[in-house]
Amino acid sequence: MRRERHVTTIPETSSPGSDNPKRFGFVLTMMEEEEFELTEDLEAILHLTPEVQLAIEQVFPSQDPLDRTDFNAVEYINTLFPTEQSLANIDDVVNKIRLKIRRLDDNIRTVVRGQTNVGQDGRQALEEAQIAIQQLFGKIKDIKDKAEKSEQMVKEITRDIKQLDHAKRHLTTSITTLNHLHMLAGGVDSLEAMTRKRQYGEVANLLQGVVNVLEHFHKYMGIPQIRQLSERVKAAQSELGTQILADFEEAFPAQGSKRAGGPSNVLRDACLVANVLDPRIKQEIIKKFIRQHLSEYLVLFQENQDVAWLDKIDRRYAWIKRQLLDYEEKYGRMFPEEWCMTERIAVEFCHITKAELAKVMRTRAKEIEVKLLLFAIQRTTNFEGLLAKRFTGCTLTDTPGQKRPESPLDPTNPFLEDDAGEDVGTDKDEDLAKPRKPKAPDNPFHGIISKCFEPHLYVYIESQDKNLGELIERFVADFRAQGPPKASTEEGGAVLPSCADLFVYYKKCMVQCSQLSTGEPMIALTTIFQKFLREYAWKILSGNLPKSSSNTGVLTITSLLKEKEGYEASKFTVDELCLICSILSTAEYCLATTQQLEEKLKEKVDKVLTERINLTGEMDTFSTVISNSIQLLVQDLDAACDPALTAMSKMPWQSVEHVGDQSPYVTSIIMHIKQNVPIIRDNLASTRKYFTQFCIKFTNSFIPKFINHLFRCKPISMVGAEQLLLDTHSLKTVLLDLPSIGSQVLRKAPASYTKIVVKGMTRAEMILKVVMAPHEPPVVFVDNYIKLLADGNPETFQKILDMKGLKRSEQSSMLELFRQRLPTPPSGNDGGPSLSFSAPTPEQESSRIRKLEKLIKKRL
Repeated sequence: MRRERHVTTIPETSSPGSDNPKRFGFVLTMMEEEEFELTEDLEAILHLTPEVQLAIEQVFPSQDPLDRTDFNAVEYINTLFPTEQSLANIDDVVNKIRLKIRRLDDNIRTVVRGQTNVGQDGRQALEEAQIAIQQLFGKIKDIKDKAEKSEQMVKEITRDIKQLDHAKRHLTTSITTLNHLHMLAGGVDSLEAMTRKRQYGEVANLLQGVVNVLEHFHKYMGIPQIRQLSERVKAAQSELGTQILADFEEAFPAQGSKRAGGPSNVLRDACLVANVLDPRIKQEIIKKFIRQHLSEYLVLFQENQDVAWLDKIDRRYAWIKRQLLDYEEKYGRMFPEEWCMTERIAVEFCHITKAELAKVMRTRAKEIEVKLLLFAIQRTTNFEGLLAKRFTGCTLTDTPGQKRPESPLDPTNPFLEDDAGEDVGTDKDEDLAKPRKPKAPDNPFHGIISKCFEPHLYVYIESQDKNLGELIERFVADFRAQGPPKASTEEGGAVLPSCADLFVYYKKCMVQCSQLSTGEPMIALTTIFQKFLREYAWKILSGNLPKSSSNTGVLTITSLLKEKEGYEASKFTVDELCLICSILSTAEYCLATTQQLEEKLKEKVDKVLTERINLTGEMDTFSTVISNSIQLLVQDLDAACDPALTAMSKMPWQSVEHVGDQSPYVTSIIMHIKQNVPIIRDNLASTRKYFTQFCIKFTNSFIPKFINHLFRCKPISMVGAEQLLLDTHSLKTVLLDLPSIGSQVLRKAPASYTKIVVKGMTRAEMILKVVMAPHEPPVVFVDNYIKLLADGNPETFQKILDMKGLKRSEQSSMLELFRQRLPTPPSGNDGGPSLSFSAPTPEQESSRIRKLEKLIKKRL
């Protein structure tokens, strides 16, 4: 196979001294056909995969172009001969390449010859390795045999030693067991003798030792002698229990017996023995002693006794205090300290008192009054607090020996006060928003007696319902007697005093009720709170909002031209505006405080009842009062501007001959704004966000109304449109400054408000610019309208034509052209004709208005 010779000719335009940046390519044409054939054969043989080629490059890195996988002969030749003059060295280059080829052939030949004897050397090395492995295997086998012989020798040497070790261990166990058996037998004999002699002090120590020794013989119970000793121990324990109970029965006889009981050393030692015996013996002793100790209480405070009623509940707690002191003096050392007998007596007293009080209150439920109930609860909770100070409550959970927690120096729980402590809820003007104080440790005795009052707390709830009803009526009467708050020069709308009084009373009731119960009564009290929050909102707040009047008055052009100083067209007086702002501020305060009240109620009530406390409806009610107050303020200012807007629509705009200063109706609107807005702003200084809402709502109401009155101004001449445009710009400036108008402190209006004003008033200016534009040719007029107003509603276009004073025939053709020129709305729109053109930016509009003002000044 022959490869065609390539001949590259040099373009005639090229020359050695040319500045052309392209490089000239030259191809060697002197290679023999044999070399081409050899090259093709080598390429066929040395075609390697990319992976192999990458591995070769990593092992033998090279910068030689000939070693690259993407070697291009033409580029390589062009590199060697970049110019025509370099062809003079072609022979030297060819000789160098041939010399390189010969060197490569020699290297390949040397490597091939060097690999001739590799196979023979490898076989010889493999045979030597096999021989070495066989020798190593023989040595390992020899070592293994010697190790087995050594192990057998060691076993023979240590066999006798192991036997000696086993014998020693068994002998030690036998001696220990015999010693235990001797101790057990002697201990049982001594135990039986001491039991008969009632030597309880020695029995307490001996019995514990015998029981401990007997535990070592559990696995030997199959031996008759061991089983017999175990049965004797059980019989001794049973006899001790019966004997000790009899001794206590004799020392502390039942009520009515003539024998006098008292403590003794024998009974003290008997208590130590009872600790080792069956726990039921200890429980029986405690039960009988407490029953005997409280038997007098059951007689003195029977249901038919006068001291059993709630008004003498203090006597119950005074009696138990005396009994506890008497017990400490007489029996404090008889019972072990870990029995906690003083606390057990107090706890049993609490259970009996709870049951007795519940029974008495069920019988005499009609006699329970609020003051009597609160008195009894207060004294009871005080007593429970005293128990918490004195005892740990370990007997309530049957965990004797529990360490008593240290009580804080300044307890914050009002129930931990002494008997002479103050009543609950006497704090004055305590704000619900204050940071919470750290809670005192939980009282384990809380409710141990006072739970019996919960079924009768409905009396307290009904009383609070009645009191709150009277409080609301007093608020209504005071408001009517004192009248609405007068206008004040001080900034910040005054919150009605009754609001603070209401929530202070709520705070007192909540704290008091939470101390009585944290269960269902708290839910009932929350329902009462909800009821009177709504009543306060409607009777005090909404009920005293000034009523809007339909008589808005008529303002003629003549009266506008007079521009009487101090003329007012607003419906509300200054005092009424102050009242609305005060009610708004009060509703805002009630909204925030009601939210805090809800959080506090959820903290006080049991966790399982938390979800049932929800004051969202009441907060919505106060939000409604706020919205109604803002709406009244907006309607008042809006109504004050209505006569001026009506006068604007009735002015003969077609006969205006020249552009002057702002029209009288604009002056009237600005006058009303300057009169009302500063009063509202000063009285809402404490609630700036609602003043901002007022400004936004007024603007959203005034601007559409102003545009509607613009459409009524028809027909309008060119000069009349220019005057209206000047008036619109004046109103726009006033509206932009509305939040700070008449204020010594200039504040930048909120961005949301500014955006609404600019958007609305810019539309009004665009309407007037369309009116000023000539309607000939019609196509230009329609396109200009679509561009400026971006409104595809034919009714709006019809109003513009009416303002221009066009005839019906002209309007018909213009409307038809308008419908044809409307851009096609995108598919999928369900609404009516609408356009989404981008309105001119405020900067562009400001520039246009400045040009118009200059034009007006020139004409003037």
